[in-house]
Amino acid sequence: MPKVFEKKELIKKSENFSEWYTDVILKAKLADYAPVRGCMVFRPYGFAIWESIQKHLNSMIEKAGVKNAYFPLFIPYSFLKKEKKHIKGFSPELAVVTHGGGKELKEPLVVRPTSETIMYAMFAKWIKSWRDLPLLINQWCNVVRWEKRTYLFLRTMEFLWQEGHTCHATKAKAKKEALRALKMYQEFDEKFLAIPVISGKKSESEKFPGALNTYTLEGLMPDGKVLQCGTSHELGQNFSKPFEIKFQDKRKKSKYVWQTCWGMSTRIVGALIMTHGDDAGLILPPKIAPIQVVIIPIFGKGATQNKKILNLSSKIKEDLENSGIKVTLDERKQYTPGWKFNEWELKGVPLRIEIGQEEVNKNYLTVVRRDNGQKSKVKSQRSKMQIKIQKLLDEIQVNLYKKAEKFLKENTHKVEDYGEFKKIMKEKRGFIWAFWCQNPKCEAKIKEETKATTRLLPLRARKQSGKCIFCGKKAEYLWLFGQAY
Repeated sequence: MPKVFEKKELIKKSENFSEWYTDVILKAKLADYAPVRGCMVFRPYGFAIWESIQKHLNSMIEKAGVKNAYFPLFIPYSFLKKEKKHIKGFSPELAVVTHGGGKELKEPLVVRPTSETIMYAMFAKWIKSWRDLPLLINQWCNVVRWEKRTYLFLRTMEFLWQEGHTCHATKAKAKKEALRALKMYQEFDEKFLAIPVISGKKSESEKFPGALNTYTLEGLMPDGKVLQCGTSHELGQNFSKPFEIKFQDKRKKSKYVWQTCWGMSTRIVGALIMTHGDDAGLILPPKIAPIQVVIIPIFGKGATQNKKILNLSSKIKEDLENSGIKVTLDERKQYTPGWKFNEWELKGVPLRIEIGQEEVNKNYLTVVRRDNGQKSKVKSQRSKMQIKIQKLLDEIQVNLYKKAEKFLKENTHKVEDYGEFKKIMKEKRGFIWAFWCQNPKCEAKIKEETKATTRLLPLRARKQSGKCIFCGKKAEYLWLFGQAY
């Protein structure tokens, strides 16, 4: 007789969003706290989600002609000093190695917080002529930033990411590449992760240290806070000059290259959890789910009948796999069907197929959608079944995006009164469009009083006539504000 296990009850998302988020991660076995403060351990299922993200995003990166490489974890401290704004921006977060092999190092080494400096020292060796351009390099790696306050996936001292770094002959070509990368991230966020985002340019105070311009994608989470879902940076010649990255053009004139860098990290897994999850746990978009369909046999007491149930379950699994669907068969007999339902709901698998005696006798499958709980009967005939299952997966993908998009629209406000601005940020948060005069002092005071920061200025923002939300002086553009993680 199967054992009945205690149901994995979760804290309700609507009652305590922060605790719910951590609860889901731990109980769905995505990650766990590491013995080192501020670090986390990826458990197999959580890492499988990251591998799925990596697989699809890497395909998009490669299609753009960008090649993968790998650079050292350790960076000479002197390298970071070459770009003053860069070192100033990262200095509070650096992990510095002063001893190695039992001896004090002649020069301290920094555990990479980002790879610009170590990469660009190599780029200077590799680039000599216009024929060497553009240079398009990406790496998948870990980075370390000494965070004071940490949060699983969203903010940890060590995290995983990809970072693209490119060199170009002209400023125009570099800008085009930075915007191409931003568009790539937006397509990935919306089409694969089903997370709607708003794109634009960062303010001077919010841009990447050492960048000429920073472009960003901002997503709105269910608690009204904002999460960055991909960034792209136009570096100009701010790094090529100190690192002497030069090329000889067609007229044999020596010039400095124009650069970009762009990246997406494991923070995006946090966005995925928050955006789509519910009181029962994760809900994963089918395009990114490591397991798209779980088959659960409902065994009875008869051995012969149970064999038929398992045979049909195995056949359905094989048929779905042959059509390219990622599927698992949960034939564990030590757990009850109800316990299995709960576990796979917690893990967010998009579709559940139940196969019992009735399904075998009547040649159909009971299919349950994770996004809305709807049950349907699907004929077990291979061709029709494959088409129907794929159709349901496609419908779930679209439904998750539409639901998230509806939330974003309902929680985006245009505000002209600072009192109303403060009230929204205190009570329900969300996105706020407001005029800002672009004075850094106003920006700093708004952040101090409301915890809201300028998230972006739209890429094609049009000039308007307005008054700064804080000081009331003339302002020409509407900026997007929000409280960020």
